[in-house]
Amino acid sequence: MYLKKIELKNFRNYEEEEITFDNKINIISGKNAQGKTNLLESLYIMSLGKSFRTNKDIEMIGFEKDYCRVKSTSVKEGRELEIEINISREGKSVKINGRKAERNIELLENVYMVVFSPEDMKIVKDEPEKRRRFIDRELCQLLPIYYKNLGRYKKILQQRNSLLKQQNIKVDVIEVWDEILAECGAKIIQERGRFIEKLNETSRNISKNITNGKETMEISYEPNIDKKDSLEEQKIHLRNQLSKNLKNDIFRGSTSVGPHKDDLNVCVEGIDIRRFGSQGQQRTAALSMKLAEIKIIKEETGVLPILLLDDVLSELDEERQEFLIHSVNEVQVFITTTEINDKLKAQLSAGEIFFAEKGKIIRLEKYSK
Repeated sequence: MYLKKIELKNFRNYEEEEITFDNKINIISGKNAQGKTNLLESLYIMSLGKSFRTNKDIEMIGFEKDYCRVKSTSVKEGRELEIEINISREGKSVKINGRKAERNIELLENVYMVVFSPEDMKIVKDEPEKRRRFIDRELCQLLPIYYKNLGRYKKILQQRNSLLKQQNIKVDVIEVWDEILAECGAKIIQERGRFIEKLNETSRNISKNITNGKETMEISYEPNIDKKDSLEEQKIHLRNQLSKNLKNDIFRGSTSVGPHKDDLNVCVEGIDIRRFGSQGQQRTAALSMKLAEIKIIKEETGVLPILLLDDVLSELDEERQEFLIHSVNEVQVFITTTEINDKLKAQLSAGEIFFAEKGKIIRLEKYSK
């Protein structure tokens, strides 16, 4: 699939803009703070309806504006697909091919995207929350039911934590919420376990290729509680752990067990590179995981996703840069960069170069190999 056109209205620093893209390579150049990442953000919300930079939709509305609109035309399996997202101070609405979506979940499974930014480069060494977000972002694209369960789990968790902070705590009320929390949480744990097994297998092979077989990477799931074989066993176990830790949770005013505390373990030759790995090993792992996303989406859906590279090439050494570029020649790619050199253009297949300045996009040239 590929993204054909985007129309922006009051989105970040774009007042009104319409851009048509190449179906393979699109390089967006320009100085910092001109709107390059904002453009990629507008593309990304076509997949999940959410930003990869913020959890607050209203932050995407232009300064002193009341609303913003993003409208895209993409091509999937030879058919055009039109998506329109409107965000106001009151909320968000989505249209798919002119029909209003009743729920945001309807947006999923239409446009698949993988974003790779300097923040993702630090995914291995940063706090567990970043790794959970990486897993959730991928699973939400692949499984709309996961998106639904995750959203429900977060709401119930927020409600439980609110109850735990009250002065007169009603244990029987918390126990009712725990039943629902255990049901949603068990589904999340089971799906994460399955996904991470596949991620490990795919990433390990990619990592071996990057290092010419010198290093073997292993990714394993570190659930906050023991993972069980069946969904029902998982639910019972989580429910029991919530009950067991209730007294401690009341004392702390927060929930201490559940998938909101999960993590990923990333090892190279048996060494935990989250703490003891070199910067090179951590970057190889991050690159392997991102390229694995592309492969997994293709395997699971039959569709090649769109790749957004947000100023990430400058973070990679020459060897990893070349590996990344040669690995994505089948997908549509959007690359932001502060400068373009002939070597970069020579490595990439034919495409277009754009220039971003003060919320305007100028088409500079179409180039070929």
